[in-house]
Amino acid sequence: MIVGQNRTFVPISQCLCTTRCSISSSSRCRANRRRFRFSTHAVYSMESLGTRYTAPRASPILGKMQPKKHSLWFHLFDVILNIVIIVAIVVVIRTFLVSPFQVEGSSMSDTLEHKQYIIINKLAYHIGDPKRGDVVVFRPPNDRKKHYVKRIIGLPGDTVTLEGGYVFLQESGEGEKAKLRESYLSERNAGKTYQHPPTSGDMNDISFRIPEGEYFLLGDNRQGSLDSRSFTDEGGDPSPFVDQKDIKGLVWFIALPVTKIHALEAPEYGL
Repeated sequence: MIVGQNRTFVPISQCLCTTRCSISSSSRCRANRRRFRFSTHAVYSMESLGTRYTAPRASPILGKMQPKKHSLWFHLFDVILNIVIIVAIVVVIRTFLVSPFQVEGSSMSDTLEHKQYIIINKLAYHIGDPKRGDVVVFRPPNDRKKHYVKRIIGLPGDTVTLEGGYVFLQESGEGEKAKLRESYLSERNAGKTYQHPPTSGDMNDISFRIPEGEYFLLGDNRQGSLDSRSFTDEGGDPSPFVDQKDIKGLVWFIALPVTKIHALEAPEYGL
């Protein structure tokens, strides 16, 4: 420490450390503190009143921050995991939401044609019941390994009567039967809904009382459809009704060919 006239001077090395400066030189000391910062990675050399600064060296930690290399087994596991996740998503979608089918045969012409691809809505019957006029995919009672596509005509509790080539319906709890207005039938099929076999031309009356939980279905091609008029059980006895649990989904729309893409809507029967 150097003592002068009315002033006390402290070496800069002390100002930069913890020694308290004099009042008259405190502003200079604070400026020097701001100017010279200590660092664990810096080396300072004090020469008289000046300084020489050596830039901080790179931290050894930074050199170790390299991308981690994974083994072949890690990448193989990652691929398998992604495949499992994708398969699980597809299974859930096809089981509970939607599923594609290809139409085989002409039993639903002119509504659906041979080789067309359709998308069925499975969720519709998880949250609600089938409705009259719905076109559905189901498993028939005579061959549960296959899927058929037909139109729902009779609901549980209804009585369906085939009379004179037309379909008459007595709804559950109603006293009179009414003729169905089936605007979706082609000219070839209108008025030609016969008893089994479909091409028999038999116009004699036949009635079907539908039990609870079951449905009566017909194809739109009435002369070329195996439906509730023709279904049998494993023993060969007539089994015209389809259980609700065997109805797999509502035909939502035609997907292919592109020129035929459109959604299907249930008709209005005016009952």
